[in-house]
Amino acid sequence: MALNIPGLVSVSVFFTLTLATGIWASWKSRKDQQNRNPTEMAMVGGRNINIFLGLFSATATWVGGAYIESTAEIVYLPSKGLLWVQAPLGFALSLAIGGFFFVNPMRSKNYMTVMDPLQETYGNMMGALLFIPPLLGEVFWFAAILASLGATMRVILDIGGSLAITISACTVILYTLQGGLYSVAYTDVIQMVFITLSLWICIPFALVNSATESIYYTATHQSYQDPWIGKIEKHYLGRWLDDFFYLVLGSIPWQTYFQRVLSAASTGQARLISYLSGLGCFAMAIPSVLTGAVAASTDWNQTSYGLPSPFARGESAMILPLVLQHLCPAYISITGLGAIAAAAMSSADSALLSTGSMFAHNIYRKILRKKASETEVLWAMRTSMLVFGAGAAGLAFYSSSVYDLWFLSGELVYALLFPQLCCALFAPSTNTYGSAAGFLVGLLLRLLAGEPALSIPPVIRYPACSLVNGTYSQLFPFKTFTMLLTLGTILAVSYLAKALFQRNLLPRSWDVCNIMGGTSILIPLQQVEKQERLPTTALEEKHS
Repeated sequence: MALNIPGLVSVSVFFTLTLATGIWASWKSRKDQQNRNPTEMAMVGGRNINIFLGLFSATATWVGGAYIESTAEIVYLPSKGLLWVQAPLGFALSLAIGGFFFVNPMRSKNYMTVMDPLQETYGNMMGALLFIPPLLGEVFWFAAILASLGATMRVILDIGGSLAITISACTVILYTLQGGLYSVAYTDVIQMVFITLSLWICIPFALVNSATESIYYTATHQSYQDPWIGKIEKHYLGRWLDDFFYLVLGSIPWQTYFQRVLSAASTGQARLISYLSGLGCFAMAIPSVLTGAVAASTDWNQTSYGLPSPFARGESAMILPLVLQHLCPAYISITGLGAIAAAAMSSADSALLSTGSMFAHNIYRKILRKKASETEVLWAMRTSMLVFGAGAAGLAFYSSSVYDLWFLSGELVYALLFPQLCCALFAPSTNTYGSAAGFLVGLLLRLLAGEPALSIPPVIRYPACSLVNGTYSQLFPFKTFTMLLTLGTILAVSYLAKALFQRNLLPRSWDVCNIMGGTSILIPLQQVEKQERLPTTALEEKHS
């Protein structure tokens, strides 16, 4: 296949437009930055993002390249089907729960990041340990996004995936470094418009292609493969529920989500953004579902792709770009490629900004350099984004499965961080001992359960664990079980530790985490922010 020159020009125009928008937004943020905290502007947009901008940005954050490509892939896979497409409903419910339960307590104390309540409740050092799961999650997410984009470019444009990954990563890093959340939010608007228009333009052409049978018929009838509606076998119900709860609850404790609701102009707007973006995520999955259904209803021998089918060749992960290339006219497939590129960049910049924000605010400012100036913190944020972005791009070169990498990225956050955040916000009596014990228990259980995608065999074989083609498969809902056990451990150990010290069963001198008080008092900065106009953090005042 020769280099697709028109497609390359089209994508280049899109990348240029996105970069120009990001640079313009960075200029706008500097103009609006007068008399405002520069790091707060970069991290949460000065808490002045309007509802229109916030809605587009929040929706674009979740509707990434991995989201739209893996949705089409799962519908197409004969062993899965539509009933296994859980992300659209899972994300919608997650954003609704986040808006109802989490927005108010996070905004009431003017937090900057999802790590703030954890450090306020459990201390800076425990917060640094808890920073590891979201850091890994965001980096894996960024890598999955870039990998999906690289695969798409390779299929439709016939250029090296590594080149596409490098160009995409450099573009995202450049405009995110320039303008922070403002650049991310304004480019999200451009990207959401591209995604919506491009995918819906492609769908009619794919549906009416002569090689495609009616998707209404193939939804329930055997044609070129099993019906694309899919089915859930009884023995897989535990895994289905586990994956669903993982998507619903595990999607909450991410800085990419809280960055949007914390940047809104008011709590009411933040909740509305959360609710409406959930509906947006659900709606944006429809084109991908239709694409997967078309792929499952196509006689590939009648297309330029030929036989064997994408599934037989092991190219199911690229089914969306394959449908665009072989079932749509060339000029239409180029439009669809723009949608995938837009989706990839809309989530990649959010992941990059969130890792930089958490590192600069929660690690650099609160632990490494407590007296750092605002300019120094801002440069620490930019440097960390550069490092993390380069690392994620490197991982993307070695990605073999977009869906596995995307799904794996949040498991540590679900098992370890979600229980910690719930306890910090809704059970303030928990303490550092419970947090540390919960972290260790959750981490140990998750690692011992194994990971087929990384060829790690399980040490703990839960009920219904089966050996399939030489790989152990956990059918028990072990991820949710691990999360609940982590939650229980935090509550139980916190209560036990406090009781032991209160009843003098353990000497107070052993209270190295100072849960009984007397050596440190956390003073929320929002109490003095109006007078001193300092950044929103929690100050630790030492007493002898």
